[in-house]
Amino acid sequence: MIASATTLFILPVIPRLAHAAGTILAVRTWPADEYTRVTLELDTELKAEHFTLEHPDRLVVDINGLTMSQTINNLISKVKPNDPYIASVRVAQNRPDVIRLVFDLKQAIAPQVFTLKPIGEYKYRLVLDLYPKVAQDPLLAIMNGADNDPLAEVLENLAQNAPDSAPIPSVQGQKLPPVATKKPDLDPLPPPAANGPPGINRPILIALDPGHGGEDPGAIGRNGTREKDIVLSIARRLKKLIDSQPNMRAYLTRDNDYFVPLQVRVQKARRVKADLFISIHADAWIKPSARGSSVFALSQHGATSAAARWMAKRENEADLIGGINLGSHNKQVAQVLLDLSTAAQINDAMRVGGRVLSEIGKINSLHKASVERAGFAVLKAPDIPSILVETAFISNPEEERLLRSPAHQDRIASAMLSGINGYFAQGPALARKS
Repeated sequence: MIASATTLFILPVIPRLAHAAGTILAVRTWPADEYTRVTLELDTELKAEHFTLEHPDRLVVDINGLTMSQTINNLISKVKPNDPYIASVRVAQNRPDVIRLVFDLKQAIAPQVFTLKPIGEYKYRLVLDLYPKVAQDPLLAIMNGADNDPLAEVLENLAQNAPDSAPIPSVQGQKLPPVATKKPDLDPLPPPAANGPPGINRPILIALDPGHGGEDPGAIGRNGTREKDIVLSIARRLKKLIDSQPNMRAYLTRDNDYFVPLQVRVQKARRVKADLFISIHADAWIKPSARGSSVFALSQHGATSAAARWMAKRENEADLIGGINLGSHNKQVAQVLLDLSTAAQINDAMRVGGRVLSEIGKINSLHKASVERAGFAVLKAPDIPSILVETAFISNPEEERLLRSPAHQDRIASAMLSGINGYFAQGPALARKS
């Protein structure tokens, strides 16, 4: 009887000992000019505390419930020399059940540290986002890429007159940089395009939004093709074509493999006063037989089809998969964008969407012959005509093969440019009337 009593007493203790330490399944880093993300994927949710130090700049993160392992040591080798924010990282057992990470920094940061629940292929994640204290301004990014461009002075003037109501990205402790005051010694600005509205002497600006990125790969084809890679490549090709047009420029909401929250994509387009917003995707369907291209505009009153509703739901989950800090997410701004989405924006989106869909139909089959509508979060800029282009179904083996082809990517980009030019040839866009 004594032995039995002892056994009963010990039983509750053994599970606690077995689960005292969590296990790190993977570590990943996503360096980018905009911010660097470090992700630790774990088999259980763990508590983390962090603080920053100066002289020199460091970020210290203490993770409870962990012991040293080869996986956590791998974080050291994940930091690359060209990382804009992290110089190096040190890992040590600070206390018996606490791992301490010390990030030696290249500049002062505004860190965001948060956890994510399991979703999709991911288990629990501890996310460390290292943002600069002075946020990158999309307008300055355009100017810096236009040093030898006769439109650079116009872009500079646009930056000086831009509103500060939408800081990019919206991270607590950040501010926008002061606008450069230098005047480039460039040739005079060429006259506005003949089809442009009178009185406007700035370039037509197209915001191109490659979907997904970083932690969010998007849809994945049977041969491992990732949507985030394909759409970034198409967006870069389209940007090159747009930039070669007289009096027209393109801006990428992401120019590399990192995650951008849906709301921030919209904020970026508004910050640069884009005349048109195009989100580029290559989605999947539950059946590999689904094929063809589609174009979507925003709907405020329900989707035009069950498929459109399903796709909007899938795309709107990008924030959950890519990972945003809900504690700092500006819900008020998101609600304003929802409330201010206008009929004029949607009407113009339907016009440009029809043009783009018609041109894509010349080089690829269409999934739907008309522009569909659904509640895509990324299309909710109230003052910018916004469309989402599903270039093809990456889940269809034949279309996956085409999407991987540089030549086909060029054809998609050219078709989209033709649709854009056709739209602006019709008359001034909504944003250019204001």
